[in-house]
Amino acid sequence: MQDPNEDTEWNDVLRAKGILPPKKEKEITEDDIIGMIENTIEEKQNGSKDLSKLDLDELDELEDSEDEAVLLEYRRKRMAEIQALAQKAKFGSVIEISGQDYVNEVTKAGSEIYVVLHLYSRGVPFCSLINQHLSQLAPLFPATKFVRAIATTCIPNYPERNLPTIFIYYEGQLKKQFVGPIELGGPNLTCEELEYMLGQAKAIESSITEDPRKARAVKDKMFAELSDANDW
Repeated sequence: MQDPNEDTEWNDVLRAKGILPPKKEKEITEDDIIGMIENTIEEKQNGSKDLSKLDLDELDELEDSEDEAVLLEYRRKRMAEIQALAQKAKFGSVIEISGQDYVNEVTKAGSEIYVVLHLYSRGVPFCSLINQHLSQLAPLFPATKFVRAIATTCIPNYPERNLPTIFIYYEGQLKKQFVGPIELGGPNLTCEELEYMLGQAKAIESSITEDPRKARAVKDKMFAELSDANDW
């Protein structure tokens, strides 16, 4: 027996004459909705507008002309992404701590949180430079917790020759350390170079992918060669 819901010309004629009942609408499943969302997103990304780059107001404007259910679902996802980013971006400055704050502020900072800890001394100029750099970087990477402490308040009798020291923690575990002036690149370290180093250690999501210290080394070499030539 022929299926009355099948899409054929004969069934269309029988429906028009009232012999067959109207065709049942196919029930839309959750998989169908997900497929619609993915297809719409793909079409928009390949078209004139990229939905992933639209803000919430722009998505509101599109709801009038596009499939409302699809756009509402995508808008919900974008709001969830924005809220997740807002929750991560909860720092933005360098926090001064003492030894008694160490456990709560560093090793118990929370899940999925990187902590950059600078151990310093007020009598070391290079430490002051690192503090300046960290003060510039902290607002740029508010998802990372930047902390500083006078070294001897956290580690009694910590050798001054090891300063500055930077420890990088993730979920309470030490992931990377830079101990002393040599490992930190010397007193001419730039903020860009420190950003690169922290980015390579995964403490921040830096856009700097090539080591700026290499470019500086080339410039220093050229300057030295030029100076030698002038001495002649």
